[in-house]
Formats: sequence, C-alpha cells, structure tokens
Amino acid sequence: MTTSSKTNDQINTELSTLYDRDVHDWLETTIAQLKQGKLQELDAEHLIEELEGLAGRDRREIEQRLKILIEHLLKRCYVNLPEYDRAWEITIINQRSELIGLLEQSPSLKHHFVQVFDRAFQTALRIVQLEYPDTNFPATWQFSQEITVVLNEQFWLS
Repeated sequence: MTTSSKTNDQINTELSTLYDRDVHDWLETTIAQLKQGKLQELDAEHLIEELEGLAGRDRREIEQRLKILIEHLLKRCYVNLPEYDRAWEITIINQRSELIGLLEQSPSLKHHFVQVFDRAFQTALRIVQLEYPDTNFPATWQFSQEITVVLNEQFWLS
C-alpha cells in the first residue's frame, strides 16, 4: 500500500507509533509534513502535546532563571562577604542575559515574568535565608519589579 492510498487513520497510527519509538524522528517527519503542506497526515494529538510542552518549558525557564537572579541579587545586596561579590555579579549578568534573550524571543512571556515574580522572590528568599541564617534579608522585594529595572539595575552600593 502506498502512502497516497493509506487512510488518514492508518497514517496517524503509524505516526503515533513513530512518536512512541523515536520522538526526534517523529519531529523530523512532522516538520517535513508541515513544510510540504500535508496537514491531513499530521499526528495532531502529539503535535499539540509537544507544543504545549514547549510553552510550559519556556514559562518554567523564566521562573527558574528569575528565582536564581533574585537569589544572587539578595546575596549581593545583603550578604557581607566581599570575596563572593564577583561570583554573584557574574551569575546576575548571566541570568539577566538569558532572561533578556527569552523575553526578546517571546515578548508574551513578559506577562508571565510579572505574574511569577512574587513566587520567585519568596522561593529565593527561603533559599538565601537557609544559606545565610545570620543575614537579615527583607521579607519583601525592596526595589522596583518593573522588568527593565530588574534586568538592568545595580541594586547594591559599589
């Protein structure tokens, strides 16, 4: 039976089996089908699942990077260990750079950044309080939560 004589159900079953065997090969096949306009042959169920996974991954990455950024901003601003300042600042630069890249690639994630900021702060605060129990960290974020400020401002004194 040639591909042209197969029913859509048969094609979808084959693609679903391919998905279960080798996701990368399934992705390559799906990309080829999209490029060729073979929309009827797509394994729509798994395509939707993968797209939802991608969207969730980007949101999780924003939140994870924001949490790490806030952790290191808190350390740099409140922990008096000058020998660690440079390492914390390097982490701050790296996390900001990655966040800026993600937000430039997907500007719609700016809403998610704002939405998860308080949760990321609370998690970061718990971590630094555990790591530095003798340091008095503020219970709330003491600076602007505006995205451009969080991603660019030097909150600490020289």
